[in-house]
Amino acid sequence: MFADNAKIYIRSGKGGDGHVSFRREKFVAAGGPDGGDGGKGGDVIFEVDKGLNTLNDFRHVRKYKAGDGGAGEKRKRHGADGDDIILKVPEGTVVRDAESGQVIVDMSGENQRVVVLKGGKGGLGNHHFATPTMQVPQYAQPGKPAQELYVVLELKMIADVGLVGFPNVGKSTLLSRCSNARPEIANYHFTTLQPHLGVVDLAQGEGFVMADIPGIIEGAAEGAGLGLDFLRHIERTRVLIHVVDAASTEGRDPIEDIRAIQHELEKYSVDVSRKPQIIAANKVDSIVAEEGEEDPIRRIRETFEPEGFKVYPISAVSGEGVKELLWYVNDVLKTVPKEAMFYESEYEYVPQVEDLPYTVVIDDKGNFVVEGPKIEKMLGYTNLESEKGFQFFQKFLKKAGILDKLEEMGINEGDTVRMYGHAFDYYRE
Repeated sequence: MFADNAKIYIRSGKGGDGHVSFRREKFVAAGGPDGGDGGKGGDVIFEVDKGLNTLNDFRHVRKYKAGDGGAGEKRKRHGADGDDIILKVPEGTVVRDAESGQVIVDMSGENQRVVVLKGGKGGLGNHHFATPTMQVPQYAQPGKPAQELYVVLELKMIADVGLVGFPNVGKSTLLSRCSNARPEIANYHFTTLQPHLGVVDLAQGEGFVMADIPGIIEGAAEGAGLGLDFLRHIERTRVLIHVVDAASTEGRDPIEDIRAIQHELEKYSVDVSRKPQIIAANKVDSIVAEEGEEDPIRRIRETFEPEGFKVYPISAVSGEGVKELLWYVNDVLKTVPKEAMFYESEYEYVPQVEDLPYTVVIDDKGNFVVEGPKIEKMLGYTNLESEKGFQFFQKFLKKAGILDKLEEMGINEGDTVRMYGHAFDYYRE
């Protein structure tokens, strides 16, 4: 089965914490700071693999995490960098933010490699914080936090030829007849719920990729039946083959079916409706000519060939006429340039954080809740477990005017202040 989309969780590596240590050296205060920096967290990287054509692997494993950076060590030794995680996807995979639907990157370039989430930077060791007035710094920076995201992988098919038609007209049978694909085939509507790809090999190295598109019904452009799910699969195909039941084995008129499909294509996209189109009049071996009735193949040809559509009578079951159809399609493809596909070659996803002023509110329990991007960033940088780190954070709150704001709102000693998972008791200096 040709996997169409998958939702996965990705997480980059957290930066390693900086280290607090002091070297043993005569005449150097407290031995002198020599805490090393933390290692960088691993990146989450997407890479195009030309050998893949499904997203099936992502249906079985849905969580992917890069390695965390190692903590710094004494003697200014740098922590180990976290291992990157490389997710290999088929060409044509679009990566979207699952929450917003925003396209993060379109993986349509050959051998394209994109960092989607960057690992956190390692925290600085305490030797960076030595100053003439602070010769024995007792704190170091924690590593930057990891980035995490739920993403949807959507494989927009990259097929040269798309088979379109109403359900149960023989598209899957035709694909299995002329390619290496083995789709499920059964006598009921919507057997094909997701597209299949098949490679058509012709003589002298000629050939192309063909896709069996899920069946259409009228109103697909508005979402009826399989709706837009099917229509987006044909955007990147270069040639369309209308497969119709020329024998009307289910009582449908093949001419009306072709018109209905053309109408749906046009409603969905003018560009799609203008792609080269060929008609495969299938099930010719089931045609029973009643006396006085017009030959259905002649009807189809007289209707569509004046409009520029080539009609090929075929039997997907017996193979009659299939080879001639495929060689004609191959010739048409040589006249249709491959569509230039948009992609970002060096895209880096950065979560958007609005630089708004801090806010202070009192919750229903009487706690003072302080929020703001700069506060969140500072909490990520500062080691609150150390006395010096806590003093550093207090100075930031005072300089930013947050302590004055709390006083203005009537805070009393002993009241609780909450900031992004941290709780503090308030006491005046």
